[in-house]
Amino acid sequence: MRKLLFVYNTRSGKGLIKNCLSDIIDIFTRAGYDVTARPTQSRLDAYNYIRAHGGEFCRIVVSGGDGTLNEGVKGLMSFEKEKRVPMGYIPAGTTNDFASTLNIPKDMTEAARLAAGGAPFDCDVGNFNDRTFNYVAAFGAFTDVSYDTPQEFKNLIGHAAYVWEGIKRLPSLTSYRVSIKYDGGEINDDVFLCAIMNATSIGGIVSTEKFVDVNLSDGLFEMIVFRRPTSPIELQSVITGLLKGKMSGSGYSIVKSSHFEITSDEDVKWTLDGEYGGEVKNAVIDVLPSAITFIVGEPLLSGGENSN
Repeated sequence: MRKLLFVYNTRSGKGLIKNCLSDIIDIFTRAGYDVTARPTQSRLDAYNYIRAHGGEFCRIVVSGGDGTLNEGVKGLMSFEKEKRVPMGYIPAGTTNDFASTLNIPKDMTEAARLAAGGAPFDCDVGNFNDRTFNYVAAFGAFTDVSYDTPQEFKNLIGHAAYVWEGIKRLPSLTSYRVSIKYDGGEINDDVFLCAIMNATSIGGIVSTEKFVDVNLSDGLFEMIVFRRPTSPIELQSVITGLLKGKMSGSGYSIVKSSHFEITSDEDVKWTLDGEYGGEVKNAVIDVLPSAITFIVGEPLLSGGENSN
């Protein structure tokens, strides 16, 4: 019998996974899998367990928020490419950005059925200095909201918690003088917000609607850079655009690249997949092409759209 490892975070979102746990395991069992269930015990437990035991299974399914998925992928990336088994994902967090990009349903039992019997999709992964990330590496305005917002607050009011935390940070928003090198170009400017991503939304509030040619397996990530606003009106326009998911004006740039080098004279606080990524003056980001196989619905095309 095929062996499946199911790693789940009971604290993600509002802990609703507990209400579906029996149904999810039954779905996997009916699909012909011998299931080992592992509730995470602490931060990095998903990563450590998969790294230690992932080679014993033919499929791994992770349930939690974007941070839990990040740990799962990080664990798989510790294996040689040919030994990385397919990974399914049951979203259970507050925003679940990457699940939306992959068109994975929010309903947990539907996502479990997909994880058990969906189609394989080879997806690019990012490498930030010595760490991997799935869909976004970012610094600047609001990027620390996802990990600075207390879990209890997120569980209580859901996505609105991020908005409230973002509003609290408005008086202290700052910018960084940085140099950003990418394939064929360079930016030297005061940057208000920078995000390097392989997704169609960030933090549930920043829509990448202008990235009409997003492709999750093209070996390229999209980077959006917002320059420091020069007036209160421009600042308000940027903030409104971010919160509504509609970008406008000329204060930002979008580029595609397989390699990025970001340097600053001061330490810059980074966010990786919604989790704290450390403070560094120099960051090197590379795209690792088709590094992970996710189990999705129909084969994905650009922008997370399904084929017909």
